[in-house]
Amino acid sequence: MNTEQIKNLDNENIMHTYGRYNVALNKGQGATVTDVEGKEYIDTASGIGVNSVGYCNDGWINAVTDQLHKLQHGSNYYYNEVVSTLAEKLCSVTPFNKVFFGNSGAEANECAIKLARKYSFDKYGKERTTIITLKNSFHGRTITTLSATGQDVFHNYFFPFTPGFKYAEANNFEDMLSNVDDTVCAIMIELIQGEGGVNILEKDYVQKLRKLCDEKDIVLIVDEVQTGAGRTGKLYCFENYDIVPDVCTSAKGIGGGLPIGICMCTEKYANVMTPSTHGTTYGGNPVCCAGALYVLNEISDENFLKEVREKGEYFENKLRTVKGVKDVRRMGLMIGIELEKDNAGEIAKKCLENGLLIITAKTLLRMLPPLVITYEEIDKAVSILEKTITEE
Repeated sequence: MNTEQIKNLDNENIMHTYGRYNVALNKGQGATVTDVEGKEYIDTASGIGVNSVGYCNDGWINAVTDQLHKLQHGSNYYYNEVVSTLAEKLCSVTPFNKVFFGNSGAEANECAIKLARKYSFDKYGKERTTIITLKNSFHGRTITTLSATGQDVFHNYFFPFTPGFKYAEANNFEDMLSNVDDTVCAIMIELIQGEGGVNILEKDYVQKLRKLCDEKDIVLIVDEVQTGAGRTGKLYCFENYDIVPDVCTSAKGIGGGLPIGICMCTEKYANVMTPSTHGTTYGGNPVCCAGALYVLNEISDENFLKEVREKGEYFENKLRTVKGVKDVRRMGLMIGIELEKDNAGEIAKKCLENGLLIITAKTLLRMLPPLVITYEEIDKAVSILEKTITEE
């Protein structure tokens, strides 16, 4: 089928919950994808930060297909080698002691919320349930994670929302203090607000939050759904801040293209969740875990992470020379581009016509390219962006 036929089929049969770009993708390799008509694009979105080791990575495909030939699903009533091996690897390369496998970032955040509230219930009783998140945050699209999201635009239509959330201004420690009372059980943050506009939290602010949580026995949850899995040049972004959260959530890039969500906790919280307090049918699916194990083995290598940092710096330096770019916000290969004309949405659509896939975040262009993007692909991406901005 061609693009128009696919679009018609989509419009007739799929709920209109997405504002799709006018392209039907067909295949890819590395950071380059091809549509059904054969047109090539440099992809700086990678499925919103999911295809971390690129399209059709041979090692990832082999890991997944090998597992498919063994067992595609077994349920959490039974043990499985690849699931346990992934958990052991995560606990060996991070400061965490226990993990829970789900299907998405939202599910990982749901687990973190439940863990924090149960810890507080067990120790302090049922009145200590409030979770403070940051204004402009994004934590998912389930009813509870929408409630956790600190953006009014998401707090509509689906009433009643889950109660028990308050919102503080990012990088304003005094505002956070003003929200902390005896009902607070957790503080939940993104270190870089991806959907909120690639807003990078200040290191001093984050370290103050860590100290505050220690003093008041408040659970510090760091949502690394978008910033994790090597995206910022460290295995997890919190390493850039010299802190260890009590609970950390991961998804997107860790699966390399298959759905997986992970909630990880330190030893203090390792036994909070007990049988039947949480669960999932598909979480810990062995095929998804096989893909994630391959990704983790690749991205946990320091030489790999060093390349991510170097490519990010190279990307930023090139972008800052582009006429029409006002500012660049970046950590590793998580990049926000502020334009002088404030026309990110229009530029993103025009880039598509010129052979570049790029997405937006609020008023910014946003890049989350495959971590294996080549310097040649970076040069081509910047060239297309510059051409597109100039045309406007």
